[in-house]
Amino acid sequence: MSAADIHRQICEVYGATAMCEGKVRKWVREFKAGRDNVHDDSRSGRPSVITDDMVASGEVNILENRRFSISTLSNDFPEVPRSVLYKIDNDP
Repeated sequence: MSAADIHRQICEVYGATAMCEGKVRKWVREFKAGRDNVHDDSRSGRPSVITDDMVASGEVNILENRRFSISTLSNDFPEVPRSVLYKIDNDP
């Protein structure tokens, strides 16, 4: 099946804004080259500053005080950027 046909089917199911045809072509090339899954490849880069211990400690703090604020968490975890704390706090 061609990338154009795959793109057309994706658009039929998910609408025209689902994925651009260029991305579909990229994925078709990847799978033809031997890729066998859609999961992100591991890569080098900056490691996460959030550890399991920090998550557990944060959960304890939140359970003890349900009226916590991002500022409170930021004081408890100064090495974690506020933007990251805000994103974590707003994840479902």
